Amino acid sequence: MKRVYLDNAATTKIDPRVLEVMVPALRDNFGNPSSIYAEARTAKKALEEARAQVAGLIGAKAGEVIFTGGGSEADNMALRGIAEAYGKKGGHIITSKVEHHAILHTCEYLQKQGFAVTYLPVDEFGLTTPEDVKQAIRPDTILISIMYANNEVGTIMPIREIGAIARERKILFHTDAVQAAGHVDIDVERDNIDLLSLTAHKIQGPKGVGALYLRKGVKLPPLIHGGGQERGFRAGTENLPGAVALGKACELAGAELEKNNAHMEKLRDYLLDGIFAKIPYVKLNGHPKMRLSNNVNVSVRYIEGEGMLLRLDMAGISASSGSACTSGSLDPSHVLLAMGLDHATAHGSLRLTLSPETSKEDIDYLLEKLPPIAEFLRVMSPVYKAEVGVCGRQELKNCAACPVGREK
Repeated sequence: MKRVYLDNAATTKIDPRVLEVMVPALRDNFGNPSSIYAEARTAKKALEEARAQVAGLIGAKAGEVIFTGGGSEADNMALRGIAEAYGKKGGHIITSKVEHHAILHTCEYLQKQGFAVTYLPVDEFGLTTPEDVKQAIRPDTILISIMYANNEVGTIMPIREIGAIARERKILFHTDAVQAAGHVDIDVERDNIDLLSLTAHKIQGPKGVGALYLRKGVKLPPLIHGGGQERGFRAGTENLPGAVALGKACELAGAELEKNNAHMEKLRDYLLDGIFAKIPYVKLNGHPKMRLSNNVNVSVRYIEGEGMLLRLDMAGISASSGSACTSGSLDPSHVLLAMGLDHATAHGSLRLTLSPETSKEDIDYLLEKLPPIAEFLRVMSPVYKAEVGVCGRQELKNCAACPVGREK
């Protein structure tokens, strides 16, 4: 059976060019970067080259990059670290209601430690406004953490403006850029960012390695105590193959950003046009323009998202109803609820995320399979029958010719 993978916001297939540098680092470059002999020096050189490649993607200096075990670890390191280092200065943190759970759950943990957290609302498109950030600042605010782009609906936040507000008020600014890095032109200096999280497996690198950008001069306690690796911020022998792979993935993503975005934007818009043309009662979730090039998130009304995903999988299509980290939950998306969607509409969400490898044939296959699945599930939906009618034409609901109308 043909398989079409459209869940690249969850994870991406590793790029062969990334694997090409990762395998020798596993097989041959086995030295410990902290030792002093030749093998160690070779490993250290590769590690620092990778650090420079990561820095190059976001306009940072190599010495400002700390390798981590992934995006969630980088988020935890940023929030918990700033709270510990600057807690005596103040106890207030600002974030948004649509952050990834790596941020939200860390904030909940910090609240239990005595910190106050303001969770900013978003508008109908999932945007946090700079004005809301400004209004939420208190004399004891020590950190603002707003994601660069939302992992579910793809909305890109006004990061530069929010960063400027934070910089003007001398408040540290962190952004979770796990979904944005490699898709958006990021410059930590231009965007007024003090800390930034990213990960490899969202940009065709391996899982289990990420990075935290920490602007020079910002204090942070060690995440892991031990040796002095990663400038003392994260002890433990570095994951050299992972770091080398992350570096290569960042280099490729930066070099091909414009080409990849043009390719994915074209397919994204083609996919959206096809869905709206073929399936009635569909709502686009997220901002219509300020959105990631690879993200399509729609609510197919009168359908449970889980049933839609299962039937898509049976047809050979991998998709998601929201964050991969909560895909086992029956609760509706906290992001969609924050945007004002009712529970029924939120439950019918479908996230389709593309990669540079996605083809027009892949999209055509989805557009062939999805409409009959939606129609099949709707016919079984009592809500659909009650509100629309089995003929699918709302204006005929009360028509004598409509089976639903006749039943009434």
